[in-house]
Amino acid sequence: MLSLKPIELLPARERVASALRKAIMSKELRRDQEISIENMAEMLGVSATPVREAYQILAQEGLIKLRPNKGAIVIGMSEQWVRDHYGVRSALEAEAARLVAEKGPDISELEHIVVRSGNLIENGDYSAYADLNQAFHVAIWKLSGNQKLQNMCSSLWNGLSMGYRVTVEEYARLSITEHIEIFNRIECRDRMGAYELMHHHIMRSMDDMLTHLAKEED
Repeated sequence: MLSLKPIELLPARERVASALRKAIMSKELRRDQEISIENMAEMLGVSATPVREAYQILAQEGLIKLRPNKGAIVIGMSEQWVRDHYGVRSALEAEAARLVAEKGPDISELEHIVVRSGNLIENGDYSAYADLNQAFHVAIWKLSGNQKLQNMCSSLWNGLSMGYRVTVEEYARLSITEHIEIFNRIECRDRMGAYELMHHHIMRSMDDMLTHLAKEED
């Protein structure tokens, strides 16, 4: 029996950057929309500091334009931006999975996350899956033993990349199925299997996210 323990999530600034990046990707935040630090902090339930730091991250990525003392304006993204973003993510995260399978560290924390995720989904608690999805990826980055790789993956995280008209239940069930397959490859130390499955997992997320851009162009 696995004991319950806290799951490890991203630092506040990266969670905020992730939420904003996803909102821009899915068109919840639209091109030329003004986004103030104060309003975003209130909406996300955080202080102004991580929002300000997240704005710096997104400005460097070219997703927003900073306005001195006025927050920022959304620039938006193109199909090429999405492809570039997920292309880098897939390369980094697939390598992280390969390293974990190769090194064979203690993966009990990862197993704990997979089991908790499966239990939540079987009980119909799909709303809580997002944090466990994040925790699964964070655990793999950490287990890779490469701090630079972990930092880079963390800075690119954007959360669940649900396709247009895909329900939370459908997405959660597909995601946990892929997580279990990745975990199994890591557990049996199949380096290339772990690499290929993680690469597919991230690129499938890219295809899902591109459906939002396609819908916007209809």
